[in-house]
Amino acid sequence: MKGEDTIAAIATGMGDAGVGVIRVSGPDAVALGERAFRPRRGSPLGSRRSHSMVYGVMIDASGATVDEGLAVVMRGPHSFTGEDVLELHCHGGQVAVRRVLDATLGAGARLAEPGEFTRRAFLHGRMDLAQAESVIDIIQAKTERAMDAAVHQLRGELSSAVREIRERLLAVSAHLEADIDFPELDLEVQTQDQVDAGCDWCLARIGGLLAGAHQGKLLREGLQVVLAGRTNVGKSSLLNRLVRENRAIVTEIPGTTRDVIAEWVNIRGLPVVLADTAGIRETKDVVEQLGVDRSRAMLERADLILLVVDAADGLTDEDRDLIALLPAGKPCFGIANKIDIGAGFDMVQLTEALGGGRVYPVSAQSGSGVDEVEEAIAGFAGVVDKEEFVLANARQAEALRRAAAHLEAAQATRRTGFGSDMISIDVRSAWVALGEITGESVGEDLLDQIFSRFCIGK
Repeated sequence: MKGEDTIAAIATGMGDAGVGVIRVSGPDAVALGERAFRPRRGSPLGSRRSHSMVYGVMIDASGATVDEGLAVVMRGPHSFTGEDVLELHCHGGQVAVRRVLDATLGAGARLAEPGEFTRRAFLHGRMDLAQAESVIDIIQAKTERAMDAAVHQLRGELSSAVREIRERLLAVSAHLEADIDFPELDLEVQTQDQVDAGCDWCLARIGGLLAGAHQGKLLREGLQVVLAGRTNVGKSSLLNRLVRENRAIVTEIPGTTRDVIAEWVNIRGLPVVLADTAGIRETKDVVEQLGVDRSRAMLERADLILLVVDAADGLTDEDRDLIALLPAGKPCFGIANKIDIGAGFDMVQLTEALGGGRVYPVSAQSGSGVDEVEEAIAGFAGVVDKEEFVLANARQAEALRRAAAHLEAAQATRRTGFGSDMISIDVRSAWVALGEITGESVGEDLLDQIFSRFCIGK
């Protein structure tokens, strides 16, 4: 934070809306509110009861009305940031909210930086760092499952587990320190037992938390699924069926899709980035060739490829050529589309061409077989029961892995016969690494990196 100044930002999304909210936080929030807001009746804003709404007009530095609406003062520490907070609720729309924001800036506030409100909440002890990171996950959640995972972390479930492990490590450190400081008590055997039991327990708990790292990444970033195939096999029709909207243009003209079309879709609670690619073929059309090049790049980045073939045409030489171009080792499901008019299609032939990969008969036109494809995608991702723990992000997983590595090193050090002072170094390092998750051992550089991912206004 830049000192203890007062910050302001638009807290709602830009665009037409019924209501827009401007949030102000800092020591001068209430005084600023009296300069930027005039109640229609009754006492000034500063003398009003905390957490009560007041109807009035927003005014600029000259006293001219810029909009009308509601104001609410939330006095610290009982606010989101732990500071005095003012919210001005005006009409939605880009011009209206911008004029009210300008009024707060003219009254003395500074424009907030990305994530600065949540950062202040963390610095004032309103939430720990893991909870603060869950805020951005809530905002960006694409499915109910992703939202549930973020809410669980906001409630402090990860933080509670990490603090429990750190407390156990403190107990292990206490035994090590006692052995170091009081050698005459001959505590070596007892200390070794405590180190082994403590490290084993902590490693088991860390392993349990890390088991949810893959799911957390999928829920946050989405599974990257790419539809590939030659032109006019029905990739766009299948995309529309999975998205349940007509997002891609479907015609009988080969090469209609000339670029990658990507859509978010919810499959069994899993956010999936579904990309419809241009048909990969040799072409002299410059624009279409650009789409083909982008399709090939997308295939390299995909988590899973759905190779679509036309069941009515059978498996063609062009299909086989495309299969040969797929990235080596990349997971791929075969989709025999138009199975309603190609009932004689040889599914075994496609399975063998894909090296034993799974294949599914589908009619994108009628929807037949699409549920089975969705189930296969969810199964590939390993969708877990919603009650299972999900780790939120890569930073937290990396800190857990470092803590585990230090504990394994501590055990190795003990087995090689080194003294408690050497073992203590790794136990302490594990304790510090875990503190990075909750924010009890982080520097300004890391905080800058984390909160820069937030939007302005949160």
